[in-house]
Amino acid sequence: MDDDIVHRHNPNARVSNGVFTYVLTQKCHLGFKPLISTKTWRSWKACELGRQANTASAEGIEDGLRVLLQPETTDKSSFPTTDDDDDDGVARRGRHVSRHARHRIAGPEELGEQVAEEPEDLDDQDASSVSPAEEITLPVGPGGDDGSGEEEPQPLLPWDRFSAWLHCICVVGFDLELGQAVEVIYPHHSKLSEKEKTSICYLSFPDSNSGCLGDTQFCFRFRQGSNRKSSLGCFLETADRDAPVSLKRDQGHYYGYVYFRQVRDKSLKRGYFQKSLVLISRLPYVTFFHSLLKILAPEYFDKLEPCLEAACNDIDRWPTPHPGRVLSLPIMGVVIKVRIPTCYDKPGTSQLVQSTQTDSQVSIVLPTIHEVDLFRCFHPVFFHIQMLWELVLLGEPLVVMAPSPAESSDTVLALVSCLSPLRYCSDFRPYFTIHDSEFKEYTTKTQAPPSVILGVTNPFFAKTLQHWPHIIRIGDMKQAGEMAKQMKVRKLKNLKTLDCKTGVYSAFKPFLNKDEDIIKQLQKGVQQKRPSAAQNAILRRYFLELTQSFIIPLERYVASLMPLQKSISPWKSPPQLRPFLQEEFMKTLEKAGPQLTSRLKGDWIGLYRQFLRCPNFDGWFRNRKREMSQKLEALHLEALCEEDLQLRTQEHTEVETVDLVLKLKDKLTQAEKNHLPVRPGTVSKLQAHIEAIILGLPEDLQGILHKPCTP
Repeated sequence: MDDDIVHRHNPNARVSNGVFTYVLTQKCHLGFKPLISTKTWRSWKACELGRQANTASAEGIEDGLRVLLQPETTDKSSFPTTDDDDDDGVARRGRHVSRHARHRIAGPEELGEQVAEEPEDLDDQDASSVSPAEEITLPVGPGGDDGSGEEEPQPLLPWDRFSAWLHCICVVGFDLELGQAVEVIYPHHSKLSEKEKTSICYLSFPDSNSGCLGDTQFCFRFRQGSNRKSSLGCFLETADRDAPVSLKRDQGHYYGYVYFRQVRDKSLKRGYFQKSLVLISRLPYVTFFHSLLKILAPEYFDKLEPCLEAACNDIDRWPTPHPGRVLSLPIMGVVIKVRIPTCYDKPGTSQLVQSTQTDSQVSIVLPTIHEVDLFRCFHPVFFHIQMLWELVLLGEPLVVMAPSPAESSDTVLALVSCLSPLRYCSDFRPYFTIHDSEFKEYTTKTQAPPSVILGVTNPFFAKTLQHWPHIIRIGDMKQAGEMAKQMKVRKLKNLKTLDCKTGVYSAFKPFLNKDEDIIKQLQKGVQQKRPSAAQNAILRRYFLELTQSFIIPLERYVASLMPLQKSISPWKSPPQLRPFLQEEFMKTLEKAGPQLTSRLKGDWIGLYRQFLRCPNFDGWFRNRKREMSQKLEALHLEALCEEDLQLRTQEHTEVETVDLVLKLKDKLTQAEKNHLPVRPGTVSKLQAHIEAIILGLPEDLQGILHKPCTP
């Protein structure tokens, strides 16, 4: 059972452990005067052992705690107090002290170092918001074989597997009196706020001017209205840890994947049947969910709600979307076979899913779950692809004006993906309407436009967003076999209506010289009728090499900020990273800049200076800093494993030895929680050290220390 569940259902264990930590940490540190006498220490041990044997009542434990913290033995004035001096208050004081004691492995010389805050107390959380994993175990869903031999954790509650893929499925219809309205939400227990429902309603229908007859697919992205807790926390953290940065679960936004149908129907007053089936998810698996909708939506429009219920039950039997695994996903009598990419994949390569003899039931094999066709999206403006890459890299405000939601969403997603493997850290909206809750925020002229990419179709935006510095006008996307006309970057004043010519409207001057080779290569491909997939691969490889050439000098410099391994001592806190100094980095570009890997000439220095001020650098650096800090913690843990801990404990008292055990256990807990990149065997070796130390203590203490620790 998880510690937090034990913590919630057994408050006496939490209180006792809080005081246990309080007593030990205050007695064992060098330079601290013991706060309790030996007699009181022994009395407490007897009380603790009695509680374990169920011979001590809750009242007896409560009395024992108060005896331990009498004014004559403990100075309470230095700890936070509450009006009600109850068990919880005592435990909080104990945890308050232990926060300042846990990081004292190095001894008195580190008293001044700051200590990380403990996580929020789970007592204040709603117990129903966290699922006890022991309640039910579902049978293993089909698929999920990654060849690694690792079994997927199975203790899941009903609908947890569904929630790993989708938040819900919505049906949005058009009412003559109410307009767009959410008609159905599956599963029925799924929660959406009124604001979220309103956003889904307006974003699920194309603007009236789009004229989308028949079936149309597109996607949108909107802010999550409120934070929701999931019983799948540990599973989703594991999946996100191994996912590429561009495919991590979006915590603050939902994606909406839409299948919209508009057909003539004289039996309706409006004369048209208009309805959208929408998948709401935090996962950016664009290609996968569009493929899923192609199977699900036609069935729904034919068989209505029973079809949705059957589909939800199918999805709830899928394995969780763990990166690196090849999954077989049955849905409505069809089996989709996919592989979820992992951060360990080589950039620019995709491990194609191969069909095997045992795949007789597999109907669809998807080569990718998220990539859009870059060449098709950029074909109308591919003479300016390098300039567009710079605009996205620098987080510049961008508007994509297109005739339909499908074209606007595809183009915005293509712009975001052209930075791969770098993550685009600003906001982006593949489809944006005048009814969006952020409409005023993004269209105000009283302040500079925010760092965001918007995809719009309403002609009203041609006037409302005319003050934005960079606008891309996309006409009807041509087929890959048609040649796009070469055009210059146009001035913004020439953009009057949405019916103006296709092109890029901006006063931006690119930092790098134009790469004519890629333009000629793509033009040659069009003339020779090269397959669209090949053109897409060429363009994706070009963006990858350009981004890597730009980011390698930054990676090299940030790696130099790591302390030397010889500076890591097991008895001191891990050393800190050196600060990032912009001018110091700029000096490294003279000999180790992008000119080593890129043939492009231009003002690379100016490009770097502007990049260091944009959200993309901030997001990238915070991620790298976190990874390096975890590496330092892992090296520190490995250094501890190489020490003869038993020999060191022989030089210290019993209480000091117990304190060391508690802190080592705490480091192990943090290592497992944060998935530190330690060498194989490090954790088990340290656990063996801890066990050996515990066995050298008296039997009564062994029983206490072998108990699972609670936060």
